[in-house]
Amino acid sequence: MHNLTRIVLLRHGQTAWNAEKRIQGQLDIPLDDTGLWQAERLARALEGEGIEAIYCSDLLRARQTAAPLAARLFLVAKTDAALRERAFGRFEGQTYSDIEARWPEEALRWRRRELDFAPGGGELLPLFYERSVQALQALAARHQGQTLAVVAHGGVLDCAYRAAARIELLAPRSWQLDNATINRLLWTPEGFSLVGWNDAGHLDGGPPPPH
Repeated sequence: MHNLTRIVLLRHGQTAWNAEKRIQGQLDIPLDDTGLWQAERLARALEGEGIEAIYCSDLLRARQTAAPLAARLFLVAKTDAALRERAFGRFEGQTYSDIEARWPEEALRWRRRELDFAPGGGELLPLFYERSVQALQALAARHQGQTLAVVAHGGVLDCAYRAAARIELLAPRSWQLDNATINRLLWTPEGFSLVGWNDAGHLDGGPPPPH
């Protein structure tokens, strides 16, 4: 179908803060050695997918994840700030346990996914959802009939899954959002649908041990 867009949606590779369970939000944290290895494995796994365009968040961890794929396919990874992670305000830079200890009431509201709550200086969940889904819709519409790769963040992937599976924002998450996994969506002007999710087969065996 000429109006159908295939989207290969990728979460960035691992960062040191991912490993520490520290909230990154819109802070610009680079990939760690494992994340760089994951990005290379992603590029190898997607080489034969027929990808015609690559987009990524403008944050470093997404750009570093997109770079090996772009190099392998002789494409330019175009950045889009609308694909950034949710802004978590004063939660950014904190571990989950830090947040529980320092702001227990706010932590509870966050866990409940309250729609009118944002950490100090952060982004409301409905506004983040609207930003993420609209960004993906705009890219898909621009590339109707093509296959594109999009490298973004866990929160953006969560929004995409909810949009495709018709799951409301208040519902607790029951699906995985692992680093450097392959997630497949279809888009038509009627909306998104899920094809495959959290495929990590290309990461089997794990990275080589550090020297």
